[in-house]
Amino acid sequence: MTKTIGIVLFPDFEDLDAIGPKEVFGMLATSSNGEWQVATVSQGGEPVRSFLGTTIEADHSFGDCPQLDVLLVPGGLGTRTEVDNEAIIGFVRKQGAGADWITSVCTGAFLLHRAGFLEGKRATTHWAAVELLRQESNVTVVDDERWVRDGNVITAAGVSAGIDMALYLVAELTNSETAKRVQHMMEYYPKPPQFAEAGEETPV
Repeated sequence: MTKTIGIVLFPDFEDLDAIGPKEVFGMLATSSNGEWQVATVSQGGEPVRSFLGTTIEADHSFGDCPQLDVLLVPGGLGTRTEVDNEAIIGFVRKQGAGADWITSVCTGAFLLHRAGFLEGKRATTHWAAVELLRQESNVTVVDDERWVRDGNVITAAGVSAGIDMALYLVAELTNSETAKRVQHMMEYYPKPPQFAEAGEETPV
């Protein structure tokens, strides 16, 4: 049976939070002989526009989405309103309860927390939101890590960290050789111009 990795979309999500992991998981899916597939999900099944203006089609609505094996919640400015959207919180709660893995990127961690999945857990988020997450009850916030795993819950730091987290998860879902092949196909060998250091606070 084909297993499904589902990416939740909402207005004003951060592009790379969703698209980075989608690229990783898509590479896995296309080389898995039908073992894995990637699906996008929005509240009503409608296309969703990101904060930067990218529109992504949804494969499912919250109502017709099958049980996901892996749940991924991106972050972005849209999370500021989505934390009070009972439809998305209810969907995340329901899907997360049946998923093998529950993941977030950036401020998507706040939606996981609102759905109850970060209680008593170690977690991380974008550096600019770390102190806000610390204010939430019963969450141990980890600084300066690209991703944090606690049981079957994995939270990634900001934006590009979702790629790192997704590659780690590919290794957990399959094996390290598969993750290595995916990374190689993506030519993901980070050597960016060093304009900033990890943990350094800069104006947002």
